[in-house]
Amino acid sequence: MIINMTPHPVNIVDGITIPASGQQIRLAVITQPGVPIDGVPTSTTVFGAPVGLPDYQEGVFYIVSQLVKSACPGRNDLLVPADVVRDNKGQIVGCRSLGR
Repeated sequence: MIINMTPHPVNIVDGITIPASGQQIRLAVITQPGVPIDGVPTSTTVFGAPVGLPDYQEGVFYIVSQLVKSACPGRNDLLVPADVVRDNKGQIVGCRSLGR
């Protein structure tokens, strides 16, 4: 079973669409103010633990963002859109596979 935990459908270019589940996994975010450069404010973003990540279940896979997957290297049940396909305007229209 594959559950899409992103906010949008994932289109595999062979015609498979995995709809968004309505649930999302995100990383906690803290933005720390920095020192302005030439009068322009700067900040540093620090990512924390995943929020909304279900416990591991045998046979269940979750489509997540690359950021979430990278933050959870011990989880082999997280998938990301891979080998993306773009239209002639450069917009992503789908992917060829799901990366492990």
